[in-house]
Amino acid sequence: MRCEVAIKVDVDTLKGYTAGVPKILDILGRRKIKASFFFSMGPDNSGKAIRRVFRKGFLSKMLRTRAPSTYGLKTMFYGTLLKAPMIVSSVPDILKRASNEGHDCGIHCWDHVLWQDCLYGMSRAEFSKAIELFSCVTGYAQGSCAAPGWQVSPDSLAVQDELGFGRCGDARGAAPFLPRMNGASFRAVQIPTTLPTLDEVWGADGLNSQNAPERYFSLLKPGLNVHTAHAEMEGGGMSGVFAGFLDRCEREGVIFPTLRDVAARLAGTPDVKTADVEMGEISGRAGKVALQR
Repeated sequence: MRCEVAIKVDVDTLKGYTAGVPKILDILGRRKIKASFFFSMGPDNSGKAIRRVFRKGFLSKMLRTRAPSTYGLKTMFYGTLLKAPMIVSSVPDILKRASNEGHDCGIHCWDHVLWQDCLYGMSRAEFSKAIELFSCVTGYAQGSCAAPGWQVSPDSLAVQDELGFGRCGDARGAAPFLPRMNGASFRAVQIPTTLPTLDEVWGADGLNSQNAPERYFSLLKPGLNVHTAHAEMEGGGMSGVFAGFLDRCEREGVIFPTLRDVAARLAGTPDVKTADVEMGEISGRAGKVALQR
């Protein structure tokens, strides 16, 4: 069976958007690879993430991934000591570029920190603001999203169905599935992240910039693999690792579909089964995430 790697890029912050996305687009463009980008559309309130300081594993992750240099000191004060800047509306041409270059573009959220920390208190308005701005910038209505931090609830899944989303990347798992949560079933197909993210494994077991591309390649399995990159890391100091991983894949004939491609070939087939979504812990990430069971 052939090996496929769908590259999913989450854009969390203003720095990731203005500096990371263009670099990743350059890396992909030189290799003629298409990816799926999910954009935080509204304010960058990254400084408010300090509320997670007592969450198990949060501080160790920040130290291990060198968060101040990865995200920048300004980013770490946005929404607290510094006013939260708007992300996409600050430079809409970056989202336009990703779309015009043929990448699969969708919504990550409106406010990344609000979604990740306060999901159960959110309303449909968060989706609506993001959808409106996305359509204004790109000229078309999007049909996909990926939840920040893999944080979902029955309400967020229900709103995705109400809005007619065809595909989502909200969970961690092994294969595309139709989600069921707390006994309720939902229609939007989930295409879960199957590989650990770079920030979850960086610095562990001797992983470094020299051996990371080969180590990541060794994790691939026959069939579909989904790798979530972050614009702040793979579009920043870890861009060489990202490029090296892609080159290693290309040498072995790996195929790079987008999540849009995957959803299109699954449409109308009996291959997508229903699976329960539960919140649970995974190695290297603070707090719980949505897991395919």
